[in-house]
Amino acid sequence: MTLLRIVYRSLRQHAFTTFVAAGSIALAAGLALTVWSIKSQAEDAFTRVDAGFDAVLGARGSKLQLVLNAVFHLEASPGNIRAADYEQIARHPAVAHAIPIAVGDNYRGFRIVGTPIEKLAQVEFAPGRTLALAAGTFVEGDAHEAVVGSFAARRLGLSLGDVFHPYHGFVYDEQARHEETYTVRGILEPTNTPLDRVILIPLSGVQTMSGHAAAAATDVSAVLVKLRPGAAVAGFQLDVLYNRQGNRLTFAWPIASIMGELFSKFAWFQTVLALVAYGVVLAAVGTVLVSVYGSMAARRRDLAILRALGARRSTVFLLVLGESVFTGLLGAIGGLGLHFGLFTIAASIVRAETGVVLDAFAWHPALAVVPVALVLLCALAGLVPAAKAYRNDVASGLAPVS
Repeated sequence: MTLLRIVYRSLRQHAFTTFVAAGSIALAAGLALTVWSIKSQAEDAFTRVDAGFDAVLGARGSKLQLVLNAVFHLEASPGNIRAADYEQIARHPAVAHAIPIAVGDNYRGFRIVGTPIEKLAQVEFAPGRTLALAAGTFVEGDAHEAVVGSFAARRLGLSLGDVFHPYHGFVYDEQARHEETYTVRGILEPTNTPLDRVILIPLSGVQTMSGHAAAAATDVSAVLVKLRPGAAVAGFQLDVLYNRQGNRLTFAWPIASIMGELFSKFAWFQTVLALVAYGVVLAAVGTVLVSVYGSMAARRRDLAILRALGARRSTVFLLVLGESVFTGLLGAIGGLGLHFGLFTIAASIVRAETGVVLDAFAWHPALAVVPVALVLLCALAGLVPAAKAYRNDVASGLAPVS
């Protein structure tokens, strides 16, 4: 009988103990992998997703708030800016696209964004990709028509020809319903960006909506800015013009750098999560050590019989060590499965809340490092009971217990 077969039979004999130990390893591996993968992918996705724009021009305030409001549709607008401000930056020679947006309303929790939809559809939100319709047509000037993002349409059950009332504010409140109705004329194809979870209507549809201040009927919430290729110097010049020389507007540029600052503010939280993951891993390895070491007393006679049948001390040592390694291996495999399950759930929540897509099956070095490290730690934990088995005396092990 080979050593591997003996290890397999021993693990089956102590199936419950093996299951508990491997389960703790799987839990540790799953949590550690999920923490590292989500941290890495979320940071990469939020600093990479810019909907195809380089900057945001808005009212004086936080650059991060402007980006979260205009690009990710997560924050409130710091205030409106005049139409003249939009027209000024749109005429700048270094600006390829300037897309005004007006926000402040929702339909059952999904944000309504007023914007010139035809112009927005001309901007590449990713290299070589512009907005495309899965059904219907883009709005052609009627202020009471809408184009719905793919995720929002699916969640809201909207289809072509459906009519809806908008609600004031970013939080759905049945008492805040506007009287106007909007007809769905188009459904966007998925973009894997925050645009998937918004409802686009013409700019005038928001500006002239009942209940909005008539004096601000031409104002916009922000302007999404796409600079011409190689116009990084222009971005710096606009940054100086609006942020240092002016005191009324804010030019949030570059978007990736601003989002990077967001994650640097939460670095402490990521450290806490990592420490929790490390703690769970150590606790799981300790479980393997205790379970294998604890079984030694019950198996002392079995090991002595094995020695009496001719097995060498090194064979018994490798047998006990192999049990620890296989327990760690089972746990690592289970941890990978648990990771993919947890990540899929977390990714669905992130997409529902932000529109940003995380891929559970995307490669990350932790997917190899964590399982291997856990197996090695389990092997290290198995050295103690293996050494005890190595030193066991055959005669005392075969002696009657009472």
